[in-house]
Amino acid sequence: MYQYTDFDKQFVKLRAQQFRDQLERWQKGELSDEQMLPLRLQNGWYIQRYAPMARIAVPYGEISSLQLRTLGHIAREYDRPSPELLASAQATQDALEASQPGATLAAPALQYGYGHFTTRTNCQFNWIPITRAADVMDLLASVSMHGIQTSGNDIRNITCDAWEGIAQDSIVDCRPFAEITRQWSSLHPEFSYLPRKFKIAFNGAEEDRAAIGWYDIGLQALKNDAGEVGFRVLVGGGMGRTPIVGSVVREFLPWAELLNYIEAIVRVYNGYGRRDNKWKARIKILVKSEGQAYIDAVEKEYQAIVEQDGAPHRITQAEFDRVASHFVIPELKPANLPSQVNPQGQLYQRWLAQNVRGHRLAGMKTVTLSFKRSGFAPGDADAATLEALAELAEQFSASEARLTHEQNLLLPWVFESDLPALYEAARKLGLAQANIGLLTDMIACPGGDFCSLANARSLHIAHAVTERYQDLDELLDIGPIDLHMSGCINSCGHHHSGHIGILGVDKDGKEWYQVTLGGADGTRLSGPSIGGKVVGPAFTAAEVPDVIEAVLQTYRKLRQPGEYFIDALRRIGHDPFKQAANGARHPKLAEEALPA
Repeated sequence: MYQYTDFDKQFVKLRAQQFRDQLERWQKGELSDEQMLPLRLQNGWYIQRYAPMARIAVPYGEISSLQLRTLGHIAREYDRPSPELLASAQATQDALEASQPGATLAAPALQYGYGHFTTRTNCQFNWIPITRAADVMDLLASVSMHGIQTSGNDIRNITCDAWEGIAQDSIVDCRPFAEITRQWSSLHPEFSYLPRKFKIAFNGAEEDRAAIGWYDIGLQALKNDAGEVGFRVLVGGGMGRTPIVGSVVREFLPWAELLNYIEAIVRVYNGYGRRDNKWKARIKILVKSEGQAYIDAVEKEYQAIVEQDGAPHRITQAEFDRVASHFVIPELKPANLPSQVNPQGQLYQRWLAQNVRGHRLAGMKTVTLSFKRSGFAPGDADAATLEALAELAEQFSASEARLTHEQNLLLPWVFESDLPALYEAARKLGLAQANIGLLTDMIACPGGDFCSLANARSLHIAHAVTERYQDLDELLDIGPIDLHMSGCINSCGHHHSGHIGILGVDKDGKEWYQVTLGGADGTRLSGPSIGGKVVGPAFTAAEVPDVIEAVLQTYRKLRQPGEYFIDALRRIGHDPFKQAANGARHPKLAEEALPA
């Protein structure tokens, strides 16, 4: 993985020092809250429903065992609310629970001392006091981590397919390009105050595991007939209030022109993107409204950058080679640890089938550790787990790990001979559920349990679904399916792209949930598509698990042999599933439901 140079390290440390100075000036009253807002946001510090939230970048998902151990230390020592704050937050949730119509689901207790892995390979903490923020920034900088541009109207954390460079279907290893783009975009003076946030994703494999169609810029690596490397460029994808799949603006962009072309895209957006309405400020709105005119403007700007400005950001072979030299195969040694696992045991074999993938190197495998476990919110890892993950990475994966789009953790350098011992160690940590790609491998945002923007909570529904579907035989019979949940229209849980999507909505101060069917994020089964077909009026929290079960029972009844849920839905149509979902409604609550 990339090793920060002395310049990189100094850059991150100076940024942490700047933030400490800004924070101290704010505490003294020398900076107003309004003045402090963009400064803390560009360093990843939000003020959420109950406490600050810190968002830590993990560029393109790669993380070292040392960094994991540091996150564990932060979870243990800093992610700790005062007893008074925790009691107040719990009282608020209890009151909300009591106000809900009909039976409600038991909500998991508010927890602290946790890191939360997101779909964009960030790690978030929900309870760090703002007075300790500078200390956390210094600690992160000591291991080349930061929160720079994980918020604010700028170019956010660059993401990739978690299997870059190791997948059997790999075309190009995009990690060097992602790192070059990260360096170029960090504190870019022209793009520090864009009309709205801006997200870029790379995918270097045949399968789009990075879901690039949903990004402001999505970059699919490919090779032309001459074997030259380049990118298919998509622009204008996004979720939120207006879900749109990105449009192809270039079929083949030579790799050396990557930064010049991104600069043209963002310059046009910066100049013409709407600033009068934040709900219409994303680049997707500009691309949708202007169509070919936007593409023509980008091409004109790109030609000016290349011809008039002399292509100032053209990536030289020497610079690419310098960065790529950090992404070589690490020194690999098998752990050779003893194991009591029966290689023919059913649970182990199922884990191999669901959580272990092939590798481009003979004798190696990639292993996904599931962070969808009973008693934990999706993507959550407490301090002890983070520290144990560091141990696993050191023992079994050359001290490296990767965060995935699905809020799990991947070990990229595992010897096939070490799989039994790794399984045994992961099982002791509760991370060996053989559910990758199945119903309980769901994506969920923190929702109203933490987020000040959320209309409804999502974690108690995730908990209820996880508890209901503990039978692995049943999960395997249902087969691959994407369940995505968001607590509000901003779609941090990517409900638009779920085969089953759940959206929390508010009605008169009460939590309701809309259920949609038919979305896809581009991974595994099909290209990206917007769900958006609501199966009925909104449901209560207690009804949602019954609705999911009714939909799945209909699928199991009507499917053809070997047919996945998404394929059956597209073949059959929504009507039978909509009828089943509405049949799961509690009769006495039907009249209170929101209109479809």
